[in-house]
Amino acid sequence: MPRRLGQHVFGTCACVGPDFYAERGRRNGMFEELHRKMNRFWNADRTLSETDPEFIGIFSEFAYDTVVNEPGANDEKLDDHARCMAIIAAIIGSQGMDAFEMMLPISYHSGVTSVELKEIVYEATPLIGFAHTLPYLKRINDYLNVENVELPLAPQSAIGKQNRAKEGTSLHRTLFGESADSDEEFRKMGAGHIDSWIRGDYLGAYFTRNGLSLQEREMIAFCLLMAQPDCANELRGHIMANLRVGNTAHFLIAVASQCLPYIGYPRAVNAVKTIAEVTHNDKQTV
Repeated sequence: MPRRLGQHVFGTCACVGPDFYAERGRRNGMFEELHRKMNRFWNADRTLSETDPEFIGIFSEFAYDTVVNEPGANDEKLDDHARCMAIIAAIIGSQGMDAFEMMLPISYHSGVTSVELKEIVYEATPLIGFAHTLPYLKRINDYLNVENVELPLAPQSAIGKQNRAKEGTSLHRTLFGESADSDEEFRKMGAGHIDSWIRGDYLGAYFTRNGLSLQEREMIAFCLLMAQPDCANELRGHIMANLRVGNTAHFLIAVASQCLPYIGYPRAVNAVKTIAEVTHNDKQTV
């Protein structure tokens, strides 16, 4: 008889009836191990179900049953692999190291490769800064060493340094449209060099790399920005870019919904509202 979701993360949850999960719909395999990984505090021996049974019952029922099985929070493109990458990116964006430690082995054993894990952190660096991504890179390296993965991984750079500015400018146009060619606003502020860095460094050095598809990279950018405060303009731009590369509004809403338990209602709701604004302005439908 399969174990119930309420038992995997936190141990047995007294507040969840014994037949509750057995009566529910499909369950995603990636969440089975979460109930074991979240079973203990990071520096104590007592399980969360022993110390906080009511909270664990509420959270586990919502995050690992209601959200996972809600039709509106799913999309045909959002399989366990994509879901894991989205949640990992959102957790990094919200600076949740404990949740990252919990999610890392789940993602790896759900098919997110060592290259993909590292590329998510690499891509996060120009968006949230080296100071924030360094701990996550170190934690991934520690985990991969335990998994006997040889480091460094195979290089993923697809273009030479001399071509980054050119390729980044081309990619900038693909993602953000012809109107993005103008750097007049940056020049007026005396910051034309930053516009050049966006093209040559952020896009040219990171987005052109192998290891993740352009659709995956845009989904990850959406998750990273969604999880941070004060990124409304950047989030709006990357929602538009997601639509340009084929990630639909419905897909993005599903991604935001799956990340909601980890980043909270305000940021997830703001992301959904921004998706609606962008699609309305572009006369696109969900």
